[in-house]
Amino acid sequence: MTTLFHHPLCPFSRKIRLLLGEKKFSVELVEERPWEHRLDFLMINPSGEVPVLVGDGVDQADGTHNIVLAGHYPISEWLEENSDGVGLLPESSLARAEVRRVMSWFDDKFHSEVGRLIVYEKVDRRFMGAHDGGGGPDMETVRAGLHNLKLHLSYMDYLLEHRDWLAGDELTMADFTAAAHLSCLDYTGDIVWKNWESIRDWYARLKSRPSFRPLLADHLPGLRPPRHYVDLDF
Repeated sequence: MTTLFHHPLCPFSRKIRLLLGEKKFSVELVEERPWEHRLDFLMINPSGEVPVLVGDGVDQADGTHNIVLAGHYPISEWLEENSDGVGLLPESSLARAEVRRVMSWFDDKFHSEVGRLIVYEKVDRRFMGAHDGGGGPDMETVRAGLHNLKLHLSYMDYLLEHRDWLAGDELTMADFTAAAHLSCLDYTGDIVWKNWESIRDWYARLKSRPSFRPLLADHLPGLRPPRHYVDLDF
């Protein structure tokens, strides 16, 4: 059995869970709290970061078994090349480049300017011990993240005015990447969907896919999402 070490509100873990669902790749989920620096987990991934995919698998190029893949980029690329299900990277090299550009925007820029500021402060610090930096949220940091969120949503709105999906006219890995990041902020109730109709409609299309259902079932102790979080029609 293949195991995915993840954290429920880690956007990179969520991206991999969505891709696994789209590829119909069954895994056992093991929740990992990276800030605890658990020794057994560090033996698997010395960086101590999630996601990590471990277990049985066959690499189509060399027949390798006992796969150990650390990080969302290696896992997503490996899944695209080695599993069944719909292809999520276009055949055209230019189209693939645009998909990876949009993915990088969310995984790097959006995460550093928005997600990390909001989710880390409002969620992660709640579960961290004092020696790990836990405590109440720094609201100045949260406000900065919320300000940046509006700028990023404006850019998404612009893309969706000119395309059916974020990276073009086909559903790609870029859409699942962006949806994973936004789903964390949807859980914390920080997206005012009524102000972003095109993004809401795009997100609803993704949210209604079977691969999204496990994410909608996530519940962190003492931190319930808003009611619309599980509503496919908002």
